[in-house]
Amino acid sequence: MNENDIQAIQKLLASPKKIAIIPHRSPDGDAMGSTLGLYHFLLQLNHQPTVIAPNDFPEFLAWLPASETVLIYENDREKSTAVLQEAELVFTLDFNALHRTGEMENVLNKLTVPMIMIDHHELPGNYATYTYSDTTFGSTCEMIYNFIDFLNQKELIDKTIATCLYTGIMTDSGQFRYPKTTGTTHRIVAEFIDLGIENTEIPTLIFDNNSYERLQLLGRALQNMVVFPEKKTAYTVLSQKELDEFNYVKGDTEGIVNYGLTIKGIIFAAIFIEHRDENIIKISFRSQGGFDVNQFAREHFNGGGHINAAGGKSNDSLKNTIKKFEQIVKNLSH
Repeated sequence: MNENDIQAIQKLLASPKKIAIIPHRSPDGDAMGSTLGLYHFLLQLNHQPTVIAPNDFPEFLAWLPASETVLIYENDREKSTAVLQEAELVFTLDFNALHRTGEMENVLNKLTVPMIMIDHHELPGNYATYTYSDTTFGSTCEMIYNFIDFLNQKELIDKTIATCLYTGIMTDSGQFRYPKTTGTTHRIVAEFIDLGIENTEIPTLIFDNNSYERLQLLGRALQNMVVFPEKKTAYTVLSQKELDEFNYVKGDTEGIVNYGLTIKGIIFAAIFIEHRDENIIKISFRSQGGFDVNQFAREHFNGGGHINAAGGKSNDSLKNTIKKFEQIVKNLSH
């Protein structure tokens, strides 16, 4: 952020305000970690912050401090809309286009108060009054740490804030394995550990609290895996029938796409998940090395994200979507 923007934001935050903090739809660890981390920071500055998520977040993130205070727009549109309309300032975190909020976009588009975007995805929109956008960061949570530092308030980062920010850094970095994990990332995490975060327990809370049904669903996804060794590509599929068979709940398919990349020689992985209630096929892409799944998702499946992690969607049938993907893969040269 430039110095003028920082000074303007410092003035905005100099007196107590009603502030709305928004993550993207289907929020992940980075979205919830960044919004709740900022929430606890703003509380220390005597503001009245409220996190409003477009839809519910996974149960494995429900232990995050103050997660019980998060308003879910889809569950309470009236109250959520009222809070947004009363807000004097809005932060949008971990996304850079308002359509990523689903139906909330209609309300956000009508607001006239200042908006502050903090995000690490490519091609940011121009809706925000102040924008902190940097694709070199592996997580928005790391950017929130910097944002607090920009405001000369780093001493306010306590164990609670650090716990939230660590969660997003750890999950969005693939447990510190992705290329955008830097020495600075580890130095920030070291500060958090010194503040007393439960860095050995947090991964367990997120990754090891599986239900029996979730493990069965994972097993089915692995059985459904298709590999194209000559194209260094693997994909899997989960139909609505299979989701229902194993009593799917939000978050159960988190991370399954990564299993394709554990196959020797595979650099491109995908998962296709049928959601008949939304009449959509949700797609996740992952890659290793230089294969750009952000470009792939944007070009072929109305999506986007990062070079090595992106999402997309299809309004076609599951069968036709897979057929399209296979045809594209056959023409890949990598």
